[in-house]
Amino acid sequence: MSGVRSIGARVFIAGLALAGWAFLFLGFAHWQTGDPLKFVCYLIAALLASSLKVGLPGIEGTLSVNFLFTLLGILELSLPETLAIGVASTLVQFYWRPARQIKLVQLVFNLSQVTVSIAIAYLAYQFVVHRVLHGPGPLALLVAAIVHFGCNTAATSTIIGLTEEKSIAKVWGESHLWLFPYYMVGAAVAGLVHFLNSHIGWQSSLLVLPPIYLMYRSYRLYLGKLETEKVHAQQVSQLHLRTIEALALAIEAKDETTGEHLQRVRVYAMELANELGLSDDEKEALQAASVLHDIGKLAVPEHIISKPGKLTPDEFEKMKIHPIVGAEILEQVRFPYPVVPIVRAHHEKWDGSGYPHGLEGEAIPIGARILAAVDCLDALASDRQYRKALPLDEAMAKVASEAGTSFDPQIVAILQRRYKELEKLANEQPLQAPPKLSTDIKVERGSAPAAGFAEAPEAAANFVSSSDFNERIPQARKQSQEIVELIRKAGPSLYLEDIFSMLSVRLKHFVPHNSMAVYCPSGDDLIAKFVSGENFRLFSSLRIPLGEGLSGWVAENHKAILNGNPSVEPGYLNDPTKYSPLRSALAVPIEADGKVVSVLALYRAGQDAFTRDDLRLLEAAVAGLGAAIEIASKPKASVAAAN
Repeated sequence: MSGVRSIGARVFIAGLALAGWAFLFLGFAHWQTGDPLKFVCYLIAALLASSLKVGLPGIEGTLSVNFLFTLLGILELSLPETLAIGVASTLVQFYWRPARQIKLVQLVFNLSQVTVSIAIAYLAYQFVVHRVLHGPGPLALLVAAIVHFGCNTAATSTIIGLTEEKSIAKVWGESHLWLFPYYMVGAAVAGLVHFLNSHIGWQSSLLVLPPIYLMYRSYRLYLGKLETEKVHAQQVSQLHLRTIEALALAIEAKDETTGEHLQRVRVYAMELANELGLSDDEKEALQAASVLHDIGKLAVPEHIISKPGKLTPDEFEKMKIHPIVGAEILEQVRFPYPVVPIVRAHHEKWDGSGYPHGLEGEAIPIGARILAAVDCLDALASDRQYRKALPLDEAMAKVASEAGTSFDPQIVAILQRRYKELEKLANEQPLQAPPKLSTDIKVERGSAPAAGFAEAPEAAANFVSSSDFNERIPQARKQSQEIVELIRKAGPSLYLEDIFSMLSVRLKHFVPHNSMAVYCPSGDDLIAKFVSGENFRLFSSLRIPLGEGLSGWVAENHKAILNGNPSVEPGYLNDPTKYSPLRSALAVPIEADGKVVSVLALYRAGQDAFTRDDLRLLEAAVAGLGAAIEIASKPKASVAAAN
């Protein structure tokens, strides 16, 4: 109860304080004592017992064994005397070697709580004695002990629940229920002392001091064991957290675009989990899965993960293994909560059309359903290798359109209602930069792998054409050979621009396009050596780092891209007010001696404007040009000297 900001908590404390002061006023206004010496002895013993206090697990607060003297007071003393013992012992408990500074609101609450619980327990005892049993007995003492326990722990649990916005029942069960046996033991001891008092005299109460100390020691040992178990549980939890962070770092090393995305998905997912009322284990599992759901991508070739264009059917088949592989990896961690089912099912769809198992509806784990929706929303609203980010409203509209087909309608409804709030909350979260891995260093030692180096690979065979292309494919190859022959005859006088200009004229007949650009390596970048068609100035100004955008990816991975998005080229349309009708790109590498000497990119208006046949024709048209381009790229003086 370090800070009471809740209105409900303030009202509760005010009401409790009024009740407590009312009982104190009524009690002390009718002060009576049958044996002052007996009262003083009980008071001194209670004050001494109050110094034997232990901390309560999971909450701010202490417990002493002075409740035993409260029960003795209910049996042996008047209500005012019992209240005086309770209030005095509470003050000692608070101010005797306090673990932290005591605030006034805490003191008011505890004095009021003790006063009310003692008064109600005393009245309950008197009611049972005079109205039920018509005389004292163990049952009356048992009722008093239970009422005292219930009032004390209920008040504490209520104020903690209201202040920290926790379930009152859960706080009571975790932090106070375990005290019940000790109250029963205390009631038994108080009953025994009362029995001895009635036969020997009240001085026999001194015999209660050794049992009090034993109870205190048992408290200490029990709570020490609880604390040890708590520390162990925290260590295990921290171990799992470090495991999660290490695995997430492995994903980072594979796919650098996931860091901020994973953190945002976690924030979204946990907020939805709270609203849907998931259990603690389900929340823990979802939090881990929101970070680790793509761990299976470690088994997917890097050129597929980073491809800035649409996947081929074969590439998609390789991509689809990542939920299964991810689940198999995480099974080895043995999380104490169900992370694996969420990771395995995070690509399942509500209508059963997802993968890997085609689960449908509520057969999909709730965590996987939450993760699928929020993952899709943030992915659409983030830049990707194959497209630019959509505005958040537009991304949400796309997710909403898939409710009932791809996503759980209930989850989409909550997401649609709260997505702007969640976006703001995610932006407020500090992004922790992961430790930088040494992926870009050069290791000097190690002359060769154990199996030796492979021979330089032969040039890849051309695609086998379909029957429809039996005529056009040979024509494209012939055109390529004619250009190579012309370069050979022209010798060093032919420039790169001349080669690409000839290629441009011939390609117009084979692969229709609106723009053509040829990028050549220059250090760690690609620069345009030839551009024709629409957006001439735009493509001429591009400087594309190797590995980035469409052309950079093609150059680094030696693979073609069909129907990529031109907007992902670095520097393309930096001004959002400008518009380009070009929506499709076809890019192929031109190689010589196993290295890429240039990237030929064709651009066209419309979505998915190029076909696989266009790709085959283009690859046939540039076959064999690599060596010629490499020769033409050399400075003319050095070429002439070589000749």
